[in-house]
Amino acid sequence: MIQNKIVVRYQDGKILKGQTNDFLPAKPSFHISLIDASPGAVSTEVRIADVKAVFFVKDHAGNREHKNVQEFPDGKSSGGRKIKVEFKDGEILMGTTQGYDPKRPGFFIVPADSTSNNDRCFVIASATRDVSFI
Repeated sequence: MIQNKIVVRYQDGKILKGQTNDFLPAKPSFHISLIDASPGAVSTEVRIADVKAVFFVKDHAGNREHKNVQEFPDGKSSGGRKIKVEFKDGEILMGTTQGYDPKRPGFFIVPADSTSNNDRCFVIASATRDVSFI
């Protein structure tokens, strides 16, 4: 079974780090096995309605020194439509998407910054202030 490394950021600022094997964009919830849980611990249910975004990461440690680049590299194919997401908390995420539809509860975005720890991100539409194609 595939285990995706994820970081869940809630709309209230809470953060969970762990792994999931049952995340599906159309489901109202999924489960996360926390990285700091004791062996045999029960996974935690995550309700999409409470979440800001689910980040699919390369590793859980990340790099606190890394400054995300909010622009697209010159000459590199974007692999989708360029998009700018502004969350209600003021955070801005730039990237590309192949599936944004304002009628859906969320959408995937691949960060413009290829050196980011984030491989992709599932943005919860209700946590955004503005979404625009660029």
